[in-house]
This record gives sequence, structure tokens and C-alpha cells, in this order.
Amino acid sequence: MSEPQKVADRPGAAPPAANSVDGFFKISERGSTFAREVRGGFATFFTMAYILVLNPIILGSAKDKFGHQLDSVQLVTATALVAAVMTIIMGVGGNLPLALAAGLGLNAVVAFQIAPLMSWDDAMGLVVLEGLLICVLVVTGLREAIMHAIPGPLKAAIGVGIGLFIAFIGFVDAGFVTRIPDAANTTVPVQLGGAGTLSGWPILVFCLGVLLTIGLFARKVKGAILISIVTMTLVALVINSVADIKSWGLTTPAWPDKIADTPDFGLIGDFSLFGAFGETTVITVVLLIFTLILSDFFDTMGTVVGITAEAGLLDKEGKVPNLGRVLLIDGAAAVAGGASSSSSATSYIESAAGVGEGARTGFANLITGGLFACALFLTPVLTIVPMQAAAPALVAVGFLMMTQVKQIDWDKYEIAIPAFLTIAVMPFTYSITNGIGAGFLAYVLIKTVLGKAKEVHWLLWGTSALFLIYFAIDPLQQLFGTK
Repeated sequence: MSEPQKVADRPGAAPPAANSVDGFFKISERGSTFAREVRGGFATFFTMAYILVLNPIILGSAKDKFGHQLDSVQLVTATALVAAVMTIIMGVGGNLPLALAAGLGLNAVVAFQIAPLMSWDDAMGLVVLEGLLICVLVVTGLREAIMHAIPGPLKAAIGVGIGLFIAFIGFVDAGFVTRIPDAANTTVPVQLGGAGTLSGWPILVFCLGVLLTIGLFARKVKGAILISIVTMTLVALVINSVADIKSWGLTTPAWPDKIADTPDFGLIGDFSLFGAFGETTVITVVLLIFTLILSDFFDTMGTVVGITAEAGLLDKEGKVPNLGRVLLIDGAAAVAGGASSSSSATSYIESAAGVGEGARTGFANLITGGLFACALFLTPVLTIVPMQAAAPALVAVGFLMMTQVKQIDWDKYEIAIPAFLTIAVMPFTYSITNGIGAGFLAYVLIKTVLGKAKEVHWLLWGTSALFLIYFAIDPLQQLFGTK
């Protein structure tokens, strides 16, 4: 349904509010009911609750520069806490059925791109800085300037590249794909399984999980990702109890002694705001922050507009109600994510599940946020999920992000080539930053060669110059004798 149709479908004369809560959230005014809002809140939670499993696995499986790893139990607590608090704040402050939690893609940047260069405290400090800068961009109105600086197809390519990167991480972490040791003297960098073939019960769990997930996706089952994770975790528990398995990797599926436990808030406040500047070059720090801002800011814009349009809440001019406030809360969520060491939190496209169930106001967020709060006490259950049961979700999310590729005009080389490089370089170099840099540089170069340099926004010129220095940092250090 088109956006104009969505707007037109809203009731012309809203019924009077039943009570003060109805009036505050405009439930009746937006053609909804308390029952629909409650249903929508549950639907949104169950479609995005997988982040309580995936975020600890992604962040917990990575090591910082000094070989330290974050505690998975503490990560579950931090992830649930931020999701609960910020989702409720968005509901009350933004009055949109838009839930927030640690962002997939963003946590991959933190885990695999930023943490290896510094300590975890320093990495999370960069996330806090990113959130603060987003808030500044919102307050100053610079978001429009940034939106116009980067071509839409190039933004789509960034999303696609991150999707492939996430899927690749899923394949690798599950053991479906492994690196061939250099000693093998082969030009093939990766192989199927551990020795060119698939073997072992853990790999079977992963494969069955992928098949189950794509089957549920094809049937458009709501909560497909969560259903797959729960089902395959139960399967893994059974297999682990009857089979002799040497190793599941990071997490062994074994039923805990207790289902509920007191939340562990040990990671809250563990961040160093400017520590990163002492661990790596200023240029690298700036580019890393820019990468986080780019991924977070534009993903949020697309999610907010998409969810609002689907809910029929766009005004006559196609604008999102309370957009400035919504974006400010989203920026604050990034700050909260960094301050809790759970990575940058952002708006979730899975909120569409709640909209599909009838949610039209922020009241649905009170339900979703309340369920995340309950999850704080279920850490023992959430930490028994093996990577083989959770990794299919990474593959599925990769697919969802890959669908953005249709927004790219592949017949127009001046945008198709930069888009291709952005998409290809990310998974091939295991770096989101490298992919964005390659795409930006190619775009500026091609526009210049075609005599269209004036079409490139000055912000893109400046960013590309930074990326040029970033890629040439080694020869430049040798040239100036700083290495």
C-alpha cells in the first residue's frame, strides 16, 4: 500500500478518549484499541527477542586488543536493560510503536572492527561518542545535510554489505566455513566445514536451523527467527545429553541449575570516553566513529519512516510525527548502549510485527519494554544457546539486509561500481569500514572522471579524503618517518 493511501486510510473523526492513558497515547484517535496495542507489544518483543541471544554471542565471541572478552551473562543483562529502558522512553517520548535494542551490524562493527584495535572500555567509549554526536546532529538539523550527501543507492549498498558480512560471520562462527591454514599452501582462503566436508552434531544443528529458519521465512511466520533459535536450542540440548561431543565452541547447550537469577550489572558504566585516542591514530578513531554514525543514523531514518508509513501515521506531507524527538531518543539509545557495554542501541525494523498486529502508539512499547525487563531475570536460560543454534539467525538477517540491493540501478555504472565495491569489500576484508571507504572513493573518482565532480556533496569529498589517508596510512607513516 502506498504512503498516500496509508494516510488516507486513517479515520476522519476520531472517537473520544476512553481515559487519560488513551488520551496521552492517542490510542482511540489513531484508530487503535488497548487490546491491539498489547498484542502488538508482544509481537514486537517475540520478533526481536533474539537479540538477547545474538548480541552476547557476537560481542562475547570477540576479543579486544589485549585478548579480553566480555562476560556473556553480563551482556545479557546489559542488552535487556537498555532495550527495556529505551523502548519505554521511545513509547512515552516519541509515541510511536518503535522498539529499540542493540543493533545488529552495529555490534559487528564494535566486535570485529573496533575492539581488536583497543580495549573494550575504549571501544564502548566510541559508541557513547557516536551517540552524542548523533544527538548533536539532530539538534542542529545537520541530519538533512548528511542525508543528502550520500546517494540513496550507496546507502543501500552499505546495508547489503553489512548483511553479507553478518551472514559470513554466522557461517564462520557455526563452523560451517573455516579458514584453511596458511601452511596448506593453497590459494583457497576458506573451506566447507573443518576439512572440506561437514561433520559432527553441532554442524547438523546449524544446517537444520538454517533450513527451519528459511522455511518459516517462506511461510512468513511471525517470530521466525526466535522460533528457530528456541527450537534448535532444544534440539542441541537433547543431542548434547545423548551424544559424545568434544566441543560446541563458545557455549555448550546444557540445562542450567536454575531458570531465573539476579541480573548482573557488572558491565554498566565500563567505558572510557576518550581512551581510544591513545590506542590508535586520530584518523582511525574518526573513521570508526563515522562508520558507527553512518550505520546507525541512516538505518534509523529508514526504519522510522518505514514503520510510521506502515502504521499510516505519516502526515499529509509524508512526514513522521515527532521526528526530531524520535531521532534524539534514538541517539540517546546509542549512548546508553555504549555506557552499558552492550553496543549501540537503535530502532528495530522488527517493530513492523507489532504494527501488523494493530499497534499504532507508544503504548505498545510499554508492553515490549516490560517484557525485556522480565528477561533481565532469565539470564541462565538465555546463556545456554550454542552458536550453532543462533547463527542461522545471522544468515537470515543477512538475507533481510540483502534485499536492499534492489534499490541500486546496476545499469548506471557511476553508482553501480561504487555499490559493488562497498558490498564486496566488507565481507572479503572482514571490515565494514573498508567497504564504506572503497565505495566512497570509487564514487568520487568516477564522478570526477565523468566531469560531474560538482554533483558530489562537500561532506562526501571530505569523508573520502579521510578514507584515502586511512588506506594509505602505512606508506604515509613510512614517508614521514613515524613508523
